Amino acid sequence: YRFFGEPVVEACVENGASCIDISGEPQFLEGMYLKYNERAAEKGVYVVGSCGFDSIPADMGVLYTRDKLKGTLTTVESFLSVKSGPEGVGVHDGTWKSAVYGLADEGNLKKLRKQIGYAPVPVVGAKLKKRGFMFYSPEFKEYCITFMGSDGSVVKRTQRYLHTELQQTPVQYGAYATVGGLGSVIKLMFLGMLFFLLVKFNFGRKLLTKYPEFFSAGYFTKKGPTQKQMDGTSFTMTFFGEGYSEGQDPQNGKPNVKICTEVKGPEPGYIATPIAMVQAALSLLEDAASLPKRGGVYSPGAAFSKTKLIDRLNKRGVEFSVISKPEV
Repeated sequence: YRFFGEPVVEACVENGASCIDISGEPQFLEGMYLKYNERAAEKGVYVVGSCGFDSIPADMGVLYTRDKLKGTLTTVESFLSVKSGPEGVGVHDGTWKSAVYGLADEGNLKKLRKQIGYAPVPVVGAKLKKRGFMFYSPEFKEYCITFMGSDGSVVKRTQRYLHTELQQTPVQYGAYATVGGLGSVIKLMFLGMLFFLLVKFNFGRKLLTKYPEFFSAGYFTKKGPTQKQMDGTSFTMTFFGEGYSEGQDPQNGKPNVKICTEVKGPEPGYIATPIAMVQAALSLLEDAASLPKRGGVYSPGAAFSKTKLIDRLNKRGVEFSVISKPEV
């Protein structure tokens, strides 16, 4: 998207067509907001980014968790687990390239955010503690890492919009992924250190993009996953929410209600992503009365919070459910 996405957005906005994409690149997503939000609003069209696995499960999952809690939800942590069959997991190297160029250009993302001049999102309730980059989770009995995708930035944009435009209580959010036992951790640390070292240099980026299979231990390939790999793979995203019961002031005292929800679905990149994308498009077309009043460049949660998108996804194999009800 960084190299090829903008002409599509520009053409759609200029010709009065709404558009969605499946980008997981914060710099592209937020760059499009800076450049085209006002023009899209004038034209009355909706540009909704990250409508694939990045980041509909996370963004809509936070909203689903909020809606299922009796009271005020103030913090959510999500944990992504991807399970594979005997053939393992495969991902096309396009995703790998997005990560390479995104990390290499991190400084420009910070500059872009300064240019946009985002209003700060207030912290309501107890502050969500940031975890270390890697930690052991007793709930999953596995090691976990900070999730490196766009979920955190997309959810934050949604929460900022819902707070500033609709005066809703913003939810603090942390995104993590399970990685397995100690063996997986050692392998991941070695590959991660190599990746972060090489991505800083031009020749390193060339090596990473030329030999994705070697540098990712076979996960990312120029061919992408086989049908057997896709058939054997699924994902679960578990959300742990905390908040305050009805009548309790979130600005006083500790959270006193908890909730656990889940979004699960088939293989994320090539089966769940097109499901999410098509249902997002149908929501744009068929739930028009429930979209934000003005056109513009939106995150999925900002565009679809009042639509039937979650119901649509539930009917097509990307399922949202409550695992444990809140208890005071």
